[in-house]
Amino acid sequence: MTVTEMFSGFLSNIKIDNADTISLRYGEITSSLNKTFRDSESKTANSLQVGSYGRWTAIKGISDLDMLYIIPDSQWEKYKNGGQSRLLTETKDAIKSRYPRTDVRVDRLVVTVIYKDFHIEVQPVFKQDDGSFKYPDTYNGGLWKITKPSEEIKAMKEFVAQKNKNLRRLCKMARAWKNKHGVGMGGLLVDTLAHNFLRSTSDYDEKSFLYYDFMSRDFFKYLSELPDQDHYKALGSGQNVKVKKKFQRKANKAYELCLTAIEAGDSDSANEKWKKVFGRPFPSKAKKVEEAAATTQQEWRNTEQFIEDQFPIDIRYSMTLDCEVSQQGFREHFLKYMLERAIPLLANKKLLFTVVDCDVPVPYSVKWKILNRGAEAKRRDCIRGQIVADEGFSKRKESTNFKGEHVVECYAIKDGVVVAKDRVDVPIQ
Repeated sequence: MTVTEMFSGFLSNIKIDNADTISLRYGEITSSLNKTFRDSESKTANSLQVGSYGRWTAIKGISDLDMLYIIPDSQWEKYKNGGQSRLLTETKDAIKSRYPRTDVRVDRLVVTVIYKDFHIEVQPVFKQDDGSFKYPDTYNGGLWKITKPSEEIKAMKEFVAQKNKNLRRLCKMARAWKNKHGVGMGGLLVDTLAHNFLRSTSDYDEKSFLYYDFMSRDFFKYLSELPDQDHYKALGSGQNVKVKKKFQRKANKAYELCLTAIEAGDSDSANEKWKKVFGRPFPSKAKKVEEAAATTQQEWRNTEQFIEDQFPIDIRYSMTLDCEVSQQGFREHFLKYMLERAIPLLANKKLLFTVVDCDVPVPYSVKWKILNRGAEAKRRDCIRGQIVADEGFSKRKESTNFKGEHVVECYAIKDGVVVAKDRVDVPIQ
């Protein structure tokens, strides 16, 4: 499989596959608000699709959609003096009256409409003469703030044309990477950093799929070398985009994985190496007949499950795991300490995996995956890899029974979507 085939197939695999459903929901919400605020049934007028979906940088599994609904100018006097909470409540009531069985909630800045696989955050706004929008913030008694999504959408569109469509494609690839590695970055930050990277170089102004291996490598190197800062200026609008968690270390790991994948070229091993960067959506190599036959004759059961087969993945928050190593009831070290100092992890140890940090707003559920790899795991027919529910307290007890590479993953699931994850590699000698 050539580089062009691999990356064109990859982008095809992460293409949004429920656009019709999303458009239907946008239309339903718009119609309900138009009925209340304008006595109209229109499903398109007075609303604007914004966020990554509006910028056309979203990928399959997107769960956090954004919409602006433009309130008539004649209503400004009604809400301008301390009416922020009232406006949000009346926006919620308008949606709820039309769709009473839908879960609709008021948040600080938006009205959130919860569906099965995604939710839409509706922000009632007043359009300003300069094309920006004034929106309500209920914090500290009520404020009015300004957002400029139209400028972000315009900048994306213009820059896409200048860079041979590479900006949107890079934004989508970066989303697959953050979902694979649990990088808690917001969509606007992803798009802004991709924009800044392509603005910093002319190397990919006229390139396409054939050079996406190099573009990936250079993008992650660019991210890994950025200085620590708490915000960036958004493309187009110049508004502050918050950095929730540092991303440089994981970007550097992705850069190193890209180097390994590029070295493999278009050989049979290249696809699996790129999967380590971008995850399961990256195409697998075509199985040869003899490989398929060998698979049917294997003496071990492949029991591995994949979280993306059970839930949409849209990483927006961060999670951190730690692992305590003990023997006969006495703590020896933490696994991170041992790996940093090349202290071997031997068999017959007790391991306690704990979620030590997670910024997902409650409530959410936790699930685990324990995967054994290598010849010994296959010989024992003990691959495991099933997705199992947390038993409480965000902890998981395991033991080091045999040597090989072992993987522990943890997922935070909110409203039916995986929104945070972390992974620990456990090399047992």
